[in-house]
Amino acid sequence: MNKQGLSSDIQASLQEQDLFPIREVSRVTGVNAVTLRAWERRYGLIQPTRTDSGHRLYSQADIDDIRRILGWLERGVAVSKVGSILARGQKLAHGVVLADCTAGWQAQVREAVHRFDAVALDSLFDQVFAALNLDLVFTEVFMPVWHDLAAGQGAFGLASEWLFLDQFLRGRVFTRLQLARVPRSHTVLLAPLPGPCLELDLLVTGLLLASDEVGVQLLMPGQVLDELPLVCERLRPDAMVLFSNHPLSDGLGKRLMRLATGLQCPLLLAGEAAEGAQDGLAGSPVACLGAEIERMRRRLRQYFAGQLDT
Repeated sequence: MNKQGLSSDIQASLQEQDLFPIREVSRVTGVNAVTLRAWERRYGLIQPTRTDSGHRLYSQADIDDIRRILGWLERGVAVSKVGSILARGQKLAHGVVLADCTAGWQAQVREAVHRFDAVALDSLFDQVFAALNLDLVFTEVFMPVWHDLAAGQGAFGLASEWLFLDQFLRGRVFTRLQLARVPRSHTVLLAPLPGPCLELDLLVTGLLLASDEVGVQLLMPGQVLDELPLVCERLRPDAMVLFSNHPLSDGLGKRLMRLATGLQCPLLLAGEAAEGAQDGLAGSPVACLGAEIERMRRRLRQYFAGQLDT
């Protein structure tokens, strides 16, 4: 490995830890440095360690992941979708086979909802919550059923079933949000972008975006975009996150850039809107967190650490 330009101490440290600078990773994988940085910044696909001076260092596991990414891209998978495939593969590699048990829980949830059985649904929620972490409770069990019912409301009875499940989940999520209101190192305001936004989508994003370091306060659907500077002035959050699972409407990107200049805190974009707007907002004051909750949390931490490029 060519480590020309690095001191002998740094070279020895890299060899001991099997860490490689970006130029060496580019050489052995055939992926240029610009693309590697874009995969990290835009999609969170690779997360190298950083030296004190900010230089990226990649492990052998990172290099293996890069080769897997190339394999999926060669199969025609969009780069924005590769992250979820890799994440699922990592879960399986560690022996966490979720498909069978989550499918079974989903079937039980559907049956309880079909019977409008609140007691059974309540018991199922507690069972799933005891067996899985918070992310999986929603992303692998309850929200897929909620989305399926929302998509099938043309069939007789499904609209009522969806409303029953939606009301149940909103109550459960809201309760957990209330319990999570304790002081954190950082406070984030989460608000929906103008346009379609279902309250449960926002509530679940707020619940899952929170961490031991980051507390989340919600602004509900109907929040006026132009009044956000006033809200931020009074609440003084560390960041303002705007959320939507729909593409940005014409002209909204420019409104966001103007809004960012009038806020007294950083402005960030999350949800599917962030995926579609990434290129258009590159270099602007608006940072994009992505659509997957794990990536949102990671990129939010990076932003507060000054390591996330806008």
